[in-house]
Amino acid sequence: MNESKHRAVGEYQKSACRAEVPPKAERRRTFDFAKSRPSKKESFGEKTPPRFRILKLIFMFAAVIIFWRLFILQIFTHKYYVELASGQQDIYKELEPERGEILFRDGKTGQLYPLAVNQNFYNVFAEPKNIEQKEVRGYAYKLAPLLEMTEDEIMAKLSKKDDPHEPLKSKISEETYKKIKELNLPGIGADKTPVRFYPEKDVGGQILGFVGEDESGERRGKYGIEGYFDNELKGEKGFMKSERDALGRLLFVGDFTIEEARRGFDIVLTLDRNIQFFACQKLKEAVARHGADGGTVIILNPLTGAILAMCSAPNFDPNEYNKIKDISVFNNPAIFYQYEPGSIFKVVTMSAGLDLEKVNPNSMYNDSGEVKIGSHTIQNSDLKSYGTQTTTQVLEKSLNTGAVFVARRVGAKDFRQYVENFGFGSPLGLELQKEVSGDTSSLREKNEIYLATASFGQGISVTPLQIVSAFAAIANGGVLMKPYIVEEIKKSDGMVLKTGLKEIRKVISERTSNLLGAMLVSVVERGHGKRAGVAGYFIAGKTGTAQVPKKGGRGYEEGVTIGSFAGFGPVNNPIFAMMVKIDNPKDVQWAESTAAPVFGEIAKFLLQYFEIPPER
Repeated sequence: MNESKHRAVGEYQKSACRAEVPPKAERRRTFDFAKSRPSKKESFGEKTPPRFRILKLIFMFAAVIIFWRLFILQIFTHKYYVELASGQQDIYKELEPERGEILFRDGKTGQLYPLAVNQNFYNVFAEPKNIEQKEVRGYAYKLAPLLEMTEDEIMAKLSKKDDPHEPLKSKISEETYKKIKELNLPGIGADKTPVRFYPEKDVGGQILGFVGEDESGERRGKYGIEGYFDNELKGEKGFMKSERDALGRLLFVGDFTIEEARRGFDIVLTLDRNIQFFACQKLKEAVARHGADGGTVIILNPLTGAILAMCSAPNFDPNEYNKIKDISVFNNPAIFYQYEPGSIFKVVTMSAGLDLEKVNPNSMYNDSGEVKIGSHTIQNSDLKSYGTQTTTQVLEKSLNTGAVFVARRVGAKDFRQYVENFGFGSPLGLELQKEVSGDTSSLREKNEIYLATASFGQGISVTPLQIVSAFAAIANGGVLMKPYIVEEIKKSDGMVLKTGLKEIRKVISERTSNLLGAMLVSVVERGHGKRAGVAGYFIAGKTGTAQVPKKGGRGYEEGVTIGSFAGFGPVNNPIFAMMVKIDNPKDVQWAESTAAPVFGEIAKFLLQYFEIPPER
């Protein structure tokens, strides 16, 4: 009974187990059904709350903004941020070149002397962050007497403990800088600053010019040689490019580049140091002696055109150019200021007449003391008449009527051509800033009065350089040479560029040159140029006493004159041509008493200097 009961219970339990476990195939289907997707009605969107949908849109909008911002940064402003980072990490420094020197030569020894050089000054600075604050007072005590500052002033600067750079004193001499360096004070340094220095005083500030700052603060040459050759003298800048570390220190690895600065060219002038000093001194004395407004002396070699001396008064010291109140002093009167030459121009008139064979040294005319042209009356400067005179006497006595006589024979057209051929009315191309051309435009007028007045140097304007160049052409057999003041240029690579001689044109024949030379000797021997002569030598020359036109009106200033004398010597073998000009002397009126004596003193010095034996 019990056994059958237990069997029945066992069969029941087996049957129940079989009913709960499905077959293998059914289990697979049940598993696949569990992996199947929900229906549309059971989709996520239907079941997601609204706040999650809003949050999703916000995230999507933020992603678009971030993407656009990255696009702007990487594409449109990429270069800006690269440069910004470079400015923080990279160093780029321009290396200033050393300016070339200006020199002139001792004609006897050939030795060169500097006219413009570079002198080093130092700008002293402190790096307070590298200075122990407990040492500040000791630093101040040691530096105060050298920097000419008070200890309190120095302590105030050194106490800025986080300051990487604090200027202390500028333009300290090299001697003072060496004393500071010997103190061996950590955190104290100096930057070297070259300053232009002119060691020779009173030898021609207008020739040299100076170096000053332009509107942008850059130092540039102005006026004279400094201005004309500024690009050659200043050299070429170099640069240094490197990276720095977090402490600001240079890294000499990686992207490190250096391009050395190229020194400027040296310029050697044609000026003879000895002649320049002597001529400038004599001019200075003459201007002071006569109470004149100023004066000019130019001496050149007539065979080459090389300028041996060029002086003007008043002069200025280029080292102290900033102290000059009247900036017109910076202009070189030898080339910048034009004036009516007066009787000195009669030589040009006579050269045209002789060259065209319209007159000869013995041609005669009757001097009645005046010439009438229309409503105008031209008289001799001394208001006298001399009767029958030769053309040689025209130059000796400086007769205005005689100059008109020769000019009429030459004719207006040919006269104008000779004037222009001698170089008047256009710049001669001297290597100095601001050479003017003069004014001969009146010679193109048809009225005869312009020809007449120009024949004795009125109604036209010239420069002293043009006058001396014309006389040099007469001395040189009629050949006009281009005047020059630069002998050679020495480049930084060692190459030397020498100035080539340049013939401008043949103005008059050699025959005319010889005839005119003899006539000008007669002016010095017998005429108004006696005080320009040198005993034992034949010197050729001519005086000129010019009136000064009124400013802004017709006519001439009362009692104001310009005395000049131009000539050359010795006449048979000229070694110099010279022009002396004295502006508005107060004690005497005529050039024979102002310019001629200065010419004579310098001529005597030149003949002795060049060791020219006497001719008679």
